[in-house]
Amino acid sequence: MLFLAIILIPMIAGTAVSLMKNWNTRTKHVGYVVVMAVTDLLAISCMAARGSARIISFGENVDLYFSLDGYGVLFMAMVMIMYTCVLFYSFEYMKMEEREEVFYAFYFISYGAMLGVCMCGNLVSMYLFFELATLSTVPLVLHEMTKESIAAALKYLFYSVGGAFMGLLAVFFVYYYGSGTRDFVPGGFLDTAMAAGHEKLLLAMIFIGIVGFGTKAGMYPMHGWLPAAHPLAPAPASALLSGIITKAGIMVVIRMIYFSVGPDFIRGTWVQTAWMCLAMLTILMGSTMAFREKNLKKRLAYSSISQLSYLMLALSVLSTDGLAGGLLHLVQHAVSKGTLFLCAGVFIYKLHERSAVKLKGIGKQMPVTVWCFMIASLSLVGIPPMGGFASKWYIAQAALGDGLGVLSFLPPIVLLISALLTAGYLFPVVVDAFFPGEEFDSSSLEKCEPTALMTAPMIVLCAVALAAGLFAAPLASTFMAWGAGI
Repeated sequence: MLFLAIILIPMIAGTAVSLMKNWNTRTKHVGYVVVMAVTDLLAISCMAARGSARIISFGENVDLYFSLDGYGVLFMAMVMIMYTCVLFYSFEYMKMEEREEVFYAFYFISYGAMLGVCMCGNLVSMYLFFELATLSTVPLVLHEMTKESIAAALKYLFYSVGGAFMGLLAVFFVYYYGSGTRDFVPGGFLDTAMAAGHEKLLLAMIFIGIVGFGTKAGMYPMHGWLPAAHPLAPAPASALLSGIITKAGIMVVIRMIYFSVGPDFIRGTWVQTAWMCLAMLTILMGSTMAFREKNLKKRLAYSSISQLSYLMLALSVLSTDGLAGGLLHLVQHAVSKGTLFLCAGVFIYKLHERSAVKLKGIGKQMPVTVWCFMIASLSLVGIPPMGGFASKWYIAQAALGDGLGVLSFLPPIVLLISALLTAGYLFPVVVDAFFPGEEFDSSSLEKCEPTALMTAPMIVLCAVALAAGLFAAPLASTFMAWGAGI
């Protein structure tokens, strides 16, 4: 019952606090903190105990089944870090927004859904919570209820539901050609004897599933929702969407390829080649669009399209080294991109400025925020000792050793080009902030740093990004050990 409690407590209790009409804002905030603390403590106890539980059966080998392994623990830890930090940040930011209680109700519903994604032990269970995570985050995008935000939310919904249906089609075929209980198994449960003679059909369905679930991660050609949704969602929602919710798609792909189908089935096939090519195309396209974009949040959205496909590229190598590099990038991107969106929220909240080219001299006004923006940018570009350098290093090394001819050499080149473009669209913001030029009059500027409620979460996330780089070697060794049976 611990698994269900972790999911239902934030959903029910968070919504209940939001519905308390006679509670003032401060009392509700205390209630939200209590709900978050209880949920986090239960999640930590579950992470320590691991275990599994089969809750209900929908049919033969179709169960609601929870099981927590190392991959689930890692993803759950990142979900907890992101949601907890963003909660405290949002207490200050949401003062400028209306319908705060609606925001927090869906915030906690999505938190429960994301924790459910972490703990699922089979594809059917994961698909259910994957869809719930989508449906509960759509209201976060349309929060402002303007014509533009509603259109962006609908676009997010249509893309996500369409992608999920593509993924469900793949799940049907994987289950049909599977054996045993269809629970996640390192190396997969695919019955190769049963699939014999149907390999072409199954490969096509698997590729459709990769593209479908990759919609959440913004992989081409299903990327269009990201630049539409991020600029119009509140900054806390954008930080969650880019930092961790998009990675639900990555998590499903990991479970489908490495724990259901098995990487051996698609290694060396056209599916692996097409997957790698789509990932590299998305990396370059996202970086290029981000380089050209002036709106800061939209620039970061295009950046997410690029950076999330680093993960897809790492997974497409189909090796333990690639998987380890992908997991490292999952950690560093979550905290780095989360920090950047929170910084963008500070600029909007304190300066009412959304343009990336109109932030000259703000280093004097809010030095802590700009320093956080710079540290997160260093990690995203891949400057040592930040986590982004380690993750890209492992991904490049894995690609060079995959034995796929020219495709072995293209990923490092693509990563290098993308890193240069990333520096080109992030570093000018920092340079303009600290060094606006002699012609810029900064004498009238006064400090307007936000409260600790906003700065402390950004500092924590930056610390995690640094730690991911400093401890990259033991982390990578752990991840490789997890993948030894795959």
